[in-house]
Amino acid sequence: MVMMPFHTPLNWAPDLEGAIDRQPLRVPPTASLAEAIALISQSHRHLCMLTDDLSHMTPPAREVRASCVLVMQEEELLGIVTERDVVRLTAQSINLMETTVADVMVHPLITLPHQSAQDIFAALFLFRRYRIRHLPVMDEQGHLVGVISHESIRQILRPANLLKFRRVSDVMTTQVVQAPFTVSVLQLAQLMAEHRVSCVVITQRNLENNHYPVGIVTERDIVQFQAVQIDLHKTEALGVMSTPLFLLSPEDSLWMAHQEMQKKRVGRLVVSWNWGQGLGIVTQTSLLRIFDPMEMYGVIENLQQTIQQLENGRSPLISTRSSAGDSVLPQTPTPDHKLLLTLTDIAYKEVKYMLTNLDLLVEERRSKLQFILETLESLSHEISP
Repeated sequence: MVMMPFHTPLNWAPDLEGAIDRQPLRVPPTASLAEAIALISQSHRHLCMLTDDLSHMTPPAREVRASCVLVMQEEELLGIVTERDVVRLTAQSINLMETTVADVMVHPLITLPHQSAQDIFAALFLFRRYRIRHLPVMDEQGHLVGVISHESIRQILRPANLLKFRRVSDVMTTQVVQAPFTVSVLQLAQLMAEHRVSCVVITQRNLENNHYPVGIVTERDIVQFQAVQIDLHKTEALGVMSTPLFLLSPEDSLWMAHQEMQKKRVGRLVVSWNWGQGLGIVTQTSLLRIFDPMEMYGVIENLQQTIQQLENGRSPLISTRSSAGDSVLPQTPTPDHKLLLTLTDIAYKEVKYMLTNLDLLVEERRSKLQFILETLESLSHEISP
């Protein structure tokens, strides 16, 4: 029997209040870039994390690493320096001790009003539009409340079934920057800066003469290397890359990718298929795309196709043999596929309404998202084998 969605105490849409780092790293404009890098390298933050048990109302604290510093003059926010900025500046071989953060900070800043921190769509829209990964949150008086980042949002993701509906192949990028393990760390930083990527996959040739992934170097690594002052010109990728790699398959669910990122405390995973001939990357940014209404269209369309396949391939009876002889048992009662399709159509229309009415009040948008996600949750139970 098909169960209609119902509202539960669990709020499916992440509450961005839990994603705000209220004690972000701060430096004065006169601080050297080397000092800022040392802070990022050493600092960790505590945020709420998602557990496998979605009934938890208050998820436990999760330690995450800071990935930016805010440049502040007393209480005035002047600019920001991120890990990506450090990689870009590393590629330019800038003198870290002689350069102040005021010389290289990004400003003016894109910020998020605190009253909008309840709306994940507002944050994701700004991330996507300005191609940024950090949003300072400001109160009505223009004072800093904290910072929201891609990583802090991923830490509080709740709709497990929405992640389970999507495969890694749906959101991964196949534009993977690769390098042999003989390249220098400086060359890796230059590759990241040139291609505006957060990592380089280190490969070597296997017995079939194909490039196979053996390691990875990330933006975070470049920050750490700068902090400990290794010689970037002479240090090769082989000596510093993260290895062995945990490799995802394109067929794995995004929920599995999310869990592995949590477990391994990383922000990206390598995807491999055809014995390494095919390579992809799935990142925190990829996971956040599940809240893009256009992505929800894809989820609903996949459900509609699955329901149609179930309806077309349904067999009414299963023949079995028991000690008493032949018998015919009825198949497990099948759901009403027409009703399931009706539910997917309703969810589809709700997503379309959200897309065509961008000025919805926050509460109305959250309510519609709640309905969509609960509808998908209900449908997932009905069509699961």
